[in-house]
Amino acid sequence: MFEDPDSIPRAKYGGNMAHSDPNISTTLSVEDDDFAMRNSSASVGANAYYDQSRTSGEGSPMTMSPWNQTSMFAKSPWSQVEENSGPQNGLIGSLVREEGHIYSLAAAGELLYTGSDSKNIRVWKDLKEYAAFKSSSGLVKAIIISGEKIFTGHQDGKIRVWKVSQKNPSDHKRAGTLPTLKDIFKSSINPNNYVEGRGRRRALWIKHSDAVSCLSLTEDKLLLYSASWDRTLKVWRISDSKCLESLNVHDDAVNSVVASVEGLVFTGSADGTVKVWQREAKGKATKHTLVESLLKQECAVTALAITEAGTFVYCGSSNGMVNFWERKEKLSHGGILKAHKLTVLCLVAAGCMLFSGSADKTICVWRRDGSVHTCLSVLSGHGGPVKCLAAEVDEETSKNGDKQWMVYSGSLDKSIKVWRVSEMAADRNGVAMMQQQFGTDTDSAPSENSFTSSTRAASLGKRP
Repeated sequence: MFEDPDSIPRAKYGGNMAHSDPNISTTLSVEDDDFAMRNSSASVGANAYYDQSRTSGEGSPMTMSPWNQTSMFAKSPWSQVEENSGPQNGLIGSLVREEGHIYSLAAAGELLYTGSDSKNIRVWKDLKEYAAFKSSSGLVKAIIISGEKIFTGHQDGKIRVWKVSQKNPSDHKRAGTLPTLKDIFKSSINPNNYVEGRGRRRALWIKHSDAVSCLSLTEDKLLLYSASWDRTLKVWRISDSKCLESLNVHDDAVNSVVASVEGLVFTGSADGTVKVWQREAKGKATKHTLVESLLKQECAVTALAITEAGTFVYCGSSNGMVNFWERKEKLSHGGILKAHKLTVLCLVAAGCMLFSGSADKTICVWRRDGSVHTCLSVLSGHGGPVKCLAAEVDEETSKNGDKQWMVYSGSLDKSIKVWRVSEMAADRNGVAMMQQQFGTDTDSAPSENSFTSSTRAASLGKRP
């Protein structure tokens, strides 16, 4: 009864509003993967689907009480890191801090930043806790790193900026908030700077009026994009923290944004669409125009990823599928990857690898050869939905043409797991090729019924 409906992320399935962040319930078994109906503030009168393994923790009065907060400086009870004695793709160890569900993480060299609904941001080094800092409010939904600056997006609609101390690299200081108080004050004087916000309340156009769901940097790291459940995309100039532009990009909550090469920006929403935007410089400002809509479907778009060169775009949905497009002269639909039973909550493209994390508690490891994707393995071990992923090349173990990756996964089971993944790992079950359905240009993802029975068995029943 303490559950805050605004704390549930937004998604859509079968024409009904739903959320892309199923939590783990304190009253139900974490093994229960069924979805249930709940009313949602996402759309008045609409129904929301969510995972029954949801916890009432996020944003509830009980957990927000100061008597129920775990000290950020308490000793971290992470589990013993074990040697990976199993297959090439396997678990190295787990980092566990019983303080909140993990909603975001970002890797930067030897450092790993993690954010949770405890409002703490923790920094890990060599699989040990290195530093910690805490926001005043708002669970940490997104983390992105640009040099010495760390940007965090929060449930309360704010983007907080942190800076690493030059004297002490483990010391992180609050450097400001986007938008700045100065800009808020200057904008508030002019009535033309107000737009209709959440609940038809008037709000400044430079401020998000709902949770900041995702962040992305341009290739040159000069601009920051923030997307929100308030259906807007905002563009920030990092040098002076100015909001250059605010766009109403979707008809429902925006769940993901990724910036690509040549000024392209991709947004995915609970309205079931993926849109492509083109950035143009207008003096010191910017202008983004809609290029095309890649996808229109009934279920929500919950995650996006793009390769470094911008040649492949991936889209995860609440139906467990991953659509992808290949960019040559234009973007064309390349096919569908099917390996998850529940919502795809996060995607990471790294080199020729793709990692997908899901509410079904697993991570699928894909290798791309041309436009053909092979499922190398399915990583299991989390006790709750896999909410966020990051991947970095493991230089120490990569040799003889076999590139290895360190993959970090954060879950609503309150743990971070560290995996070692090899690009050359063999497909042990021989079903991987069955798990990609090739496609041509399409306006929507096919239903699960369009898959062959052998494909369904490979994607749902077998684990490498």
